[in-house]
Amino acid sequence: MGPVSLLPKYQQLSIWKGDLAEMTHLQAGLSPETIEKARLELNENPDVLHQDIQQVRDMIITRPDIGFLRTDDAFILRFLRARKFHQADAFRLLAQYFQYRQLNLDMFKNFKADDPGIKRALIDGFPGVLENRDHYGRKILLLFAANWDQSRNSFTDILRAILLSLEVLIEDPELQINGFILIIDWSNFSFKQASKLTPSILKLAIEGLQDSFPARFGGVHFVNQPWYIHALYTLIKPFLKDKTRKRIFLHGNNLNSLHQLIHPEFLPSEFGGTLPPYDMGTWARTLLGPDYSDENDYTHTSYNAMHVKHTSSNLERECSPKPMKRSQSVVEAGTLKHEEKGENENTQPLLALD
Repeated sequence: MGPVSLLPKYQQLSIWKGDLAEMTHLQAGLSPETIEKARLELNENPDVLHQDIQQVRDMIITRPDIGFLRTDDAFILRFLRARKFHQADAFRLLAQYFQYRQLNLDMFKNFKADDPGIKRALIDGFPGVLENRDHYGRKILLLFAANWDQSRNSFTDILRAILLSLEVLIEDPELQINGFILIIDWSNFSFKQASKLTPSILKLAIEGLQDSFPARFGGVHFVNQPWYIHALYTLIKPFLKDKTRKRIFLHGNNLNSLHQLIHPEFLPSEFGGTLPPYDMGTWARTLLGPDYSDENDYTHTSYNAMHVKHTSSNLERECSPKPMKRSQSVVEAGTLKHEEKGENENTQPLLALD
């Protein structure tokens, strides 16, 4: 027999209603279908949501070496959802989230869309984010690898732009539950560009995305990848969890296999979809504001005032976009760009350490 409350019944009812209101608030905005999906797939139970969150919060005392800068209910909830409400796993992810930021302080200094490095990466389409979600309610992120101008964008700034984008997107509770899809198009990605993807920076990306961020990735899809990307994948495979490896799909130039997992009606024409070609400025305009254009500065100040207006004409010239290389998937579906003659001369070997 459980403990008996000595409170009058009307007071017990009032407290219960208060708890229910709090739990309802944490699930506010979710569709009934998503709430049911969270129950079935993530073990999310609104009746014990507060207890689950508090159990994770109580574990913080075990890691005095880490500064937990945010511990509110809504924030901890996203980590529980990312680990299917296994409290110990959710806390481990929460600790790794803040530890990653402590260990890489330079990456998170001025971690805003108006940071010059992040801004350049966003303008160049790193990442692309499709407006509509797929048939499972997942947000689709795009990376056109060949657009990486290594004289303009460092790999670290591209990673920062991706992480910042995920921070903005993960505020949506629906995406905490439904998750994300990432498509990387390797069309025209040269051997010389690949030679800059050293083990150290790839490990930095894996730690930031796989081990330290509360996002559910339903799939990472490689399209039009050349042989040297297969070599890179072999290199990083030991750093990937089994769950992650099972969700990486190497399609090559076979778009039919991509369409079996992501329906064409949700994809732009670069990937054989029925949507128009992706506009590289779409997500940059979302973060930098509706008044932003290639020529004019931006004035948007939403997203917790992350974006501060710049007036430096030199910065604008520096950040003005260059012509983008596009996927060859539609017009040359069977073509892979291989190493050009002399392209790999005087560069690091592909698998060289820093």
